[in-house]
Amino acid sequence: MTVVSSSGHPREDGQVTVLILGFVLLSLLLASVVIGASAIYLERKKLLSLADGAALAAADSYTAGDIGGSGTPSTSLVDGRVLAATGSYLDASNAFSRHDQLAVAAGTGSEPGGTAVVVLTAVAHPPMVSFLLPEGILIEARSTARSRLTQ
Repeated sequence: MTVVSSSGHPREDGQVTVLILGFVLLSLLLASVVIGASAIYLERKKLLSLADGAALAAADSYTAGDIGGSGTPSTSLVDGRVLAATGSYLDASNAFSRHDQLAVAAGTGSEPGGTAVVVLTAVAHPPMVSFLLPEGILIEARSTARSRLTQ
């Protein structure tokens, strides 16, 4: 049943309210997505900063090679030493209590030329939508650092 006003035009009472409610719900949905994406991005940046520090610590765990020989001195890194230095750095920085399910991932080790590679993984939990993703989102950060001897 259409209600007609005194001027002869149909009245549209209540239709603006439905439109406003739709826009409010759409705005809240958009805001929650932006907040969740920002939280994941910030968590990844924190993990990357942690990986950078661990890679620097691992690169400093080199052994010097060919010091007394005729060639130029060089650095030598081995996977076990890089893993040990990474674990020590993470323990010293209390990183395991600040990141959920923090782990040193495959790919962590040494590369030729005295380069230390550190790959860390953790689980991030976005706010406001965590009930949709109760297990969280797995994030990964990879960092490299190189040791170089100079005079």
